[in-house]
Amino acid sequence: MESVEYKCPNCMADLKFNPASQKLECEYCLSTFTAEEIKELCAETENSIPQETIQLQEDFENHTHLYRCKSCGAEIMADDQQTATFCYYCHNPVILAGKMGGNFKPDKVIGFKLTKENALDLFKKWVGKRWFVPKEFKSMQQLEKMTGLYVPFWVADCNINIDYHAVGKKIRSWTSGNYHYTETQEYDVIRRGSLTTRGIPADGETKIDDLLMESIEPYDYRALKDFSMSYLSGFYADKYDVDKAAVFPRISVRATQATASLIRDSVKGYSSVSPKIEQYKIMQTYWSYILLPVWFMSYKYKDKMYEFAINGQTGKLAGTPPLSKGRLWLACLGLGAAVAVVCALIGGASF
Repeated sequence: MESVEYKCPNCMADLKFNPASQKLECEYCLSTFTAEEIKELCAETENSIPQETIQLQEDFENHTHLYRCKSCGAEIMADDQQTATFCYYCHNPVILAGKMGGNFKPDKVIGFKLTKENALDLFKKWVGKRWFVPKEFKSMQQLEKMTGLYVPFWVADCNINIDYHAVGKKIRSWTSGNYHYTETQEYDVIRRGSLTTRGIPADGETKIDDLLMESIEPYDYRALKDFSMSYLSGFYADKYDVDKAAVFPRISVRATQATASLIRDSVKGYSSVSPKIEQYKIMQTYWSYILLPVWFMSYKYKDKMYEFAINGQTGKLAGTPPLSKGRLWLACLGLGAAVAVVCALIGGASF
């Protein structure tokens, strides 16, 4: 008899039947399903890859170079017209490691809207307001390391089942004669059904801080285009090293939080609401692998790496600048000397 294997509708890993729970469970993203749920969800699974998709994967594989940094292990993608010379994470040389696999071809891309000159202007304005950064942090040698980088992102649309049951209370008080009355009415508040959260992103690169990438959100998805090698011309791209199963917990938290907020906002007109049941279960996730534009710069200061990023579409920027304790100490000394002079003048004038 031919065995039947089911894939997780959320991360595409294998599902295993757990006799204790009588459910199919995914050990990677921790999703669980009843046998009935999984049969219904997997009924429309595609069994073949379109020939057009295969051709696009082959084109990507033939015209994309992979470079590897021996120092930090970063893997950098570039088209066959672009030559990578240094690692934009640790600034060490990189070596050509071969061609890319077609399975790493992105589905969509948002092209750069900001030029390098635009990004440098934004950086200079940002760093100009920070007095105590090391001089080298804003030197021309450092600014030359500003790199146009396509960061790999997994973007998910999640179908979520909702089971919400709460007790809503309406309380009113009034006074009649010598008596004060309080009336409390209780209502069952129920929300059941399903909804879809769309376009929740999570970067697929371990070397870039997740919070840094979240800080330069959002991107305008209306600018998404089908991926073409032409977008890589003059830029670099990261090869993702985090798969769907690994980013699903981050996606799950953001999707369920957004759903919970929407449901709570729909419950209005009560003096108080006390939830009894509040369950949000992601039943199926539809993934897109996309590249998003980032102007990226890293700076090593006293054995610590600092990262700075600019949204290559909107110009939103984020980063933590290094602090030069020497410059801060000199400023404090200068301030202290100025205060001492003022105090001396004030003291002298009092005699």
